[in-house]
Amino acid sequence: MINAAPPNNGGVNARQKVAIICPFLKSERQDPGIVDYLQAEAVGLAQAINLEVSFVKNVVIDRPKPSTLLRGGFLDELKTDLISQDIALVYIDKAITPIQQRNLEKQLKAKVIDRTGLILEIFGARASTFEGRLQVELAALSYQKSRLVRSWTHLERQRGGFGFLGGPGESQIELDRRMIIQKIVRLKADLEKVKKTRMLHRKSRQKVPYPVVALVGYTNAGKSSLFNKLTGADTFVKDLLFATLDPTMRLVALPSGKKVILSDTVGFISQLPTHLVAAFRATLEEVIEADVIVHVRDLVSPMWDEHANVVLQVLSDLGIAFPHPTKQFIEVFNKIDLIASNEQMQATSSLVEQGIRCVTSAVTGQGLEALLGRIDDCLKGKSIRMTLLVSHEEGGVMAWLHENGVVHAKKSCEDGIIFDISFDEKVYSRGLRKITKWTRNEKNERQKINHG
Repeated sequence: MINAAPPNNGGVNARQKVAIICPFLKSERQDPGIVDYLQAEAVGLAQAINLEVSFVKNVVIDRPKPSTLLRGGFLDELKTDLISQDIALVYIDKAITPIQQRNLEKQLKAKVIDRTGLILEIFGARASTFEGRLQVELAALSYQKSRLVRSWTHLERQRGGFGFLGGPGESQIELDRRMIIQKIVRLKADLEKVKKTRMLHRKSRQKVPYPVVALVGYTNAGKSSLFNKLTGADTFVKDLLFATLDPTMRLVALPSGKKVILSDTVGFISQLPTHLVAAFRATLEEVIEADVIVHVRDLVSPMWDEHANVVLQVLSDLGIAFPHPTKQFIEVFNKIDLIASNEQMQATSSLVEQGIRCVTSAVTGQGLEALLGRIDDCLKGKSIRMTLLVSHEEGGVMAWLHENGVVHAKKSCEDGIIFDISFDEKVYSRGLRKITKWTRNEKNERQKINHG
């Protein structure tokens, strides 16, 4: 998808052999456990697009070299390894500049892709909806535009001028940049149409306005697995980074009987390209509109605090900072099943002491009832309980009440069915004109139903 290298090298192909380089600044060197985790994440990114990892090397950098990032001695050793193992692709697990990319490709005689480029490749391979593909293409073009600064030799040639004046004409780099800018403008216009369509869908949902609960979290924290377990859906789930790109929504009943819309969203990751966040803003609007945000955290990750900070920063970039005046926030530690059984109680107790009330396993179902109960608690105080009378003939009305309210009890009488029912305040406000027709009269024993 992304021509991050000269055109004759081609793009990233599935099952292509790749060498992974993980640079660490000497000033930021982590403990061995963190280094191993970051290395595993880099491997996970490569495997997410079916690349065959030949070897992984960590390299500590005193000071990044402006021209190539990495020192010459290391590059010479790397070039020898690439040639001996017939590897034509190198992944640098860091964002690198166009000049660094160009110089590395010249020196290594191989295609070089950085963290931003690989994430874009993954998104391009995974996006399945029209909107998702538009967002990925917009982000990729924004990335490519930055790579046109003398990064490709074929862009140095010029084309002849037009008209009678002649002159040096328009250089290939100027032409390519102009074409990319024009396409970006068209894509933004297309995404604006998609955004308006999404707004219409949201308005139609608001006619039967269930509260929205959005699952957010670092990629591969288990959001989609939790989503499937809670909803009975069959969303794509795999132990891969960015297994979910396109938002999925399903209706879920809480223990109280209240219904909510549960939304599964794209996972976040450290060093996520800013233009990628911007491109996916339309998708993430489901999070912006949510009443409750459930932050799913990976209990077995040694970097859970760093990952939490990444998620909170992205939410802040979207304009959602906590504590929030209107949104409820729930933290969930997932994957308790991956901890040895004799340590689970201790881990759970420790988290409870920290104020974390939800510890779950999307595999075994452990803690899911507690999570649903916690969501229920967050939405309490937003419901209105009342008594309604509906005639026996009004089957459609009864169906509407069951669909939109929580029926606590009902009994039959001569004039109809008496409902003891609660409504979410949004449902109540939207359906007020209907509901008041069925409200029991406080002065009389019952009020006859009069449908206009």
